[in-house]
Amino acid sequence: MRRFLTVFGIIAILALTSAAFMTPEKAENQAKGSDSVSMTEQPKAVSESTDNADLQEQSGQSAAQKGLQRFYRFTGFANATHGHFIMILVGLIFIFLAIRYEYEPLLLIPIGIGILIGNIPFLLNAGLKLGIYESGSVMNYLYFGVTNGIYPPLIFLGIGAMTDFSTLISNPKLMLIGAAAQLGIFATFLGALVLGFHPAEAGAIGIIGGADGPTAIFISSKLANGINILPDGTTVKNLIGPIAIAAYSYMALVPVIQPPIMTLMTTKKERLIRMKQPRAVSKLEKILFPIIGLLLTGFISPSALPLLGMLFFGNLLKESGVTKRLADTAKTSLIDIVTIILGITVGASTQADVFLTPQSVMIFVLGAISFMVATAGGVGFVKIMNLFLSKENKINPLIGNAGVSAVPDSARVSQVMGLKYDKDNHLLMHAMGPNVAGVIGSAIAAGILLSFLL
Repeated sequence: MRRFLTVFGIIAILALTSAAFMTPEKAENQAKGSDSVSMTEQPKAVSESTDNADLQEQSGQSAAQKGLQRFYRFTGFANATHGHFIMILVGLIFIFLAIRYEYEPLLLIPIGIGILIGNIPFLLNAGLKLGIYESGSVMNYLYFGVTNGIYPPLIFLGIGAMTDFSTLISNPKLMLIGAAAQLGIFATFLGALVLGFHPAEAGAIGIIGGADGPTAIFISSKLANGINILPDGTTVKNLIGPIAIAAYSYMALVPVIQPPIMTLMTTKKERLIRMKQPRAVSKLEKILFPIIGLLLTGFISPSALPLLGMLFFGNLLKESGVTKRLADTAKTSLIDIVTIILGITVGASTQADVFLTPQSVMIFVLGAISFMVATAGGVGFVKIMNLFLSKENKINPLIGNAGVSAVPDSARVSQVMGLKYDKDNHLLMHAMGPNVAGVIGSAIAAGILLSFLL
């Protein structure tokens, strides 16, 4: 406030000083301009000179006022709405959760800062090129990677380079748990249809149930991008921001949402099940798995090839043993850079005028339901599997939640829950099997939805 008053005072003083210096000059010029002016006309000349000085002073003050008004018109204070402050509060909450409770800090901090950037008010249609939806702005160029599905495959490349599929290779039936957890995707798809969303929009919303942020962004950029023309001539809604924020929010809240469902659906006896240690997996099996997996999933769901192709490529870089530099780059520098850009742009896409809509509220509700259904689907399927397995091969239902592809957070929840009821029952290694299977399953589900709805 002091700086504002100082600037205002300087402008006003300059304007008044300018007017004051101009007045004597005009009076002198008018006196010299006519030697024949009579004594009776001199008061009139003085009066006109005084009037001109007043006009100049008013003109100077008017210019200063216009300058200040223009300055204020371009500030965020003049363009702020209630929506901007609501979204700024949401961004601050994301940052607080990431720092205070360490809920997915690598995601929530970039997204939170992105929300703040995207909701700083500015004068629209002024050619400033600031907004993420304004063609030619820096944020719009970065957002190109989101709207065109470029960043998610790069994220999958890094995930593949970090992932060890040994548990899944040694116990292939765990893949069924990852498939069962995709129940949340299709249940939410049906729920979105009931709420009146177009099938393409419903498909993009449904993928939230897979708890896979990159997959949710990839499919929403294809089905709910605000560009595609529907059969009735209307344009599909741009739901990339709400879907991405919902997906990453629920990924961060895995430790909060999943434990009550796991406890509710299991008995104390089931929680104490000790699983057999997985067998050792040879290097040849680890090398063959990404190659066979790529060919098999590619033939089943070609639409998911950008995601699964990069996933298995990254894993082959890791397991081949001859491309360590490439694998290290993919799982460190590359995925970190893409995560930063993806988080910032997804956060910035939540401009208040685009994000705060009734559809966004419904997406968050459907996302929560889909996440709970997916968790319940995985746990419930393990209970069904145990009916047909021998005693030594039974599976602890506490790893059923790991079927959602929030890697590795849902597997960590399995570990924490297992140790809660038995301090020597370590489930993390077992839970990683359905966890990585969930990544593959959600990508295949996304490919299936794309093939039917695109």
